[in-house]
Amino acid sequence: MPGAMQVSAALAPIVDLIFPPRCPLCGEGLIGQDGLCAGCWNELAIPGEPACSLCQRPFPDGVIAGSICAPCLARAPDHDGIAAGTLYNPASRRLILAFKRGRRIALAPLMARLMMARLPAIDPDWLVVPVPLHRRRLWARGFNQSALLAREISRTRGAGLAVDALTRRKATPTLGGLGRKARARALSGAIAANPRAAGRLRGASVLLVDEVLTSGATSAACVSVLKRAGAKKVVIACFARVLDEALPNT
Repeated sequence: MPGAMQVSAALAPIVDLIFPPRCPLCGEGLIGQDGLCAGCWNELAIPGEPACSLCQRPFPDGVIAGSICAPCLARAPDHDGIAAGTLYNPASRRLILAFKRGRRIALAPLMARLMMARLPAIDPDWLVVPVPLHRRRLWARGFNQSALLAREISRTRGAGLAVDALTRRKATPTLGGLGRKARARALSGAIAANPRAAGRLRGASVLLVDEVLTSGATSAACVSVLKRAGAKKVVIACFARVLDEALPNT
């Protein structure tokens, strides 16, 4: 790995000459290939403190540390925390669309760094697991965006990686606009643990990785499967979390 990094550093000036660094959101010139311009950085919404002690939902200033949000009080989560790099807003949406639909997979390190800034301490005993794609969607897209983010986190933090620990046995419709019961029906039986990963999941602390956390239905289904497979702890890591009420001026 050090040798590969040295080669990459040596070739960087040539790459920059052929492909001048540009901000992936607005196209403004940059010093390096792996960042955003100052203006676009400022457009990202970064979740902060205080936050719910169970799900890290940001609270308004003045809320006592260690408080629990209303959704968690009404229904205690099965997961062991959520680490979101950003809150979903127009800037994070443009990054996600460029990454996932625009196939700009070189954005994975940047997005993973934002996620890692919010992660709890993880060590080599942790197992990083991406939310799976159904094989038809994987064939059509050519890559699993969550797996790319998981690989970056695993490599940087030195944790284990199990890209195939979960499988999606059936294609599911878009869950947006569906109620909780309808989402549960759509996901029923869709996610399963890979029998070949059973030994690694049993007793493991798992970091479940996805690019966007919207309703939380898919991640909840994954958490349930992981816990049934014997995982002792599951923390969800996402690049963007949909929490309109936590955004400024909304």
